[in-house]
Amino acid sequence: MLNKFELDEFIKIALKEDIALGDITTDSLIDNNSVSNAVYISKDEGIIAGLFVSERVFKILDEEVQFVKKVEDGDWVKKGDIIAEIKGSANALLKAERTSLNYLQLLSGIATKTNLFVEQLKGLNARVVDTRKTTPGLRALEKYAVKIGGGSNHRYCLSDGVLIKDNHIKAAGGIKAAIEKVRENIPHTIKIEVETESLEQVKEALEAKAEIIMLDNMTLEQMKEAVILINKKAVVEASGNVNLNTIRKIAETGVDIISVGELTHTVKAFDISMRFL
Repeated sequence: MLNKFELDEFIKIALKEDIALGDITTDSLIDNNSVSNAVYISKDEGIIAGLFVSERVFKILDEEVQFVKKVEDGDWVKKGDIIAEIKGSANALLKAERTSLNYLQLLSGIATKTNLFVEQLKGLNARVVDTRKTTPGLRALEKYAVKIGGGSNHRYCLSDGVLIKDNHIKAAGGIKAAIEKVRENIPHTIKIEVETESLEQVKEALEAKAEIIMLDNMTLEQMKEAVILINKKAVVEASGNVNLNTIRKIAETGVDIISVGELTHTVKAFDISMRFL
């Protein structure tokens, strides 16, 4: 999660895209002393996420703006529900509207999509996790939205954990060589994950004592065989070709984790509008 100082910097950059030179419409129409009441209305159905960001956009422009939440992050809302009541300078409300909604709609869309995937795994042990396929600059917020939707986070950045992928393997001369080299250079507290594309590579990763083995773009039959082969000697992650139609069948193979890039890189914004009263 971004701290307040980091969050403010990101919001200011976003606001500059809209009002770096002012708002010619609002500045021409609205008196600086004008006060208005508005509401955020849901035009969609799903999970809300990012209200604290949405509120902060208004506060950066005018600390006097009142933002009263009618729901909380993680709440399910229906079309027509009031999400928040906002009161303050009409000038600030109009200038902050789009940036505030952009954050709220994006994060709510991610939370809602994540929840759809999580619901597919009811009764099974596998967990849904995100990836690093995020919007540049918004990773912390997007990963927050995944958690609000019931999912879990994979590593945040390249320094968080070792993940030896296909290009690493080729550059190092094989899985065993890659793991041995990495193990020489990392603290004992860091786990090693290896991406595998075949059962032979799974065996090699096991022999080299990888703690997490990713099954990349394998068939369901291959995944079942891999889970049996690994036999709980490592955490098993499935990746590739994961969507709402395939995720439950993947989970039924016995894998522990299913990473889904779609949670953050293919998102439909949640439909919300601001209405002046």
